[in-house]
Amino acid sequence: MMVAQVKSNVPHLTYTVAWEKLPDDYPLPDDPVENTSQPLIAAALRESLELQGLLTSDSLVPSNLGICAKVNKQTIVKAPDWFYVARVIPLESPRSRRSYTPRVEGDTPAIVMEFLSETDGGEYSARPFPPYGKLWFYERILTVPVYVIFEPDAGEVEVRQLVKGTYQVQTADTEGRYWMEVLGLFLGVWYGTKADRTGYWLRWWDKEGNLLLWGMERIEQEQQRAEQERQRAEQEHQRAEQEQQRAEQELQRAERLADYLRSQGLDPENL
Repeated sequence: MMVAQVKSNVPHLTYTVAWEKLPDDYPLPDDPVENTSQPLIAAALRESLELQGLLTSDSLVPSNLGICAKVNKQTIVKAPDWFYVARVIPLESPRSRRSYTPRVEGDTPAIVMEFLSETDGGEYSARPFPPYGKLWFYERILTVPVYVIFEPDAGEVEVRQLVKGTYQVQTADTEGRYWMEVLGLFLGVWYGTKADRTGYWLRWWDKEGNLLLWGMERIEQEQQRAEQERQRAEQEHQRAEQEQQRAEQELQRAERLADYLRSQGLDPENL
């Protein structure tokens, strides 16, 4: 178990934070997913990273998995809609991870995301008293470097970066995207359809501005390339046939000319 003292932004208020892995039988909250869009958005974010080869066996990229810490001896569990950890300690047996305790089970999450819904889940709450607010927990206790809040219906995103222990709202670039140093990618908003959902999505772009594709997009891209290759091959075949026809026509003209010269008593071979 690891223990640390954390100062609050409230004067004269400090916290004792302990990092201790929860026992397997600890009763975790089982809150339902607030809407069907949230798991789709979370899965899509992971999918493009995985297809790009940016996730390793040491990475952890779950959704709605509880991140745990003991604050003043009280176990606190917050389950972000999506988060990224670069390095975790592998589980000793092939079983599912029920929760995640930073520093004990691996690195602190580098990016945490919350997707807003009609129900206020306290994503902006900086409440420093129980029940602690999410923003306060990520900023003061977990010290997550990047906190992203996404409103899917409006397609609006807010990115906060930890600067000297306090979150500061970041400004997007000219493309409306935010640089995520830990992944070497830009994060931004994209509108379109995936998995029968049409709307705004969070997506990744590389440093050259290329969109990281989803699996179906890659398949469609390969199908388009295959179709283009088929069309090019067909055009080449048609050109070859046309060249053959022209050659046959030239040969026929030459034979007709030779026949005419012979009819005039001339030998084409001696001309």
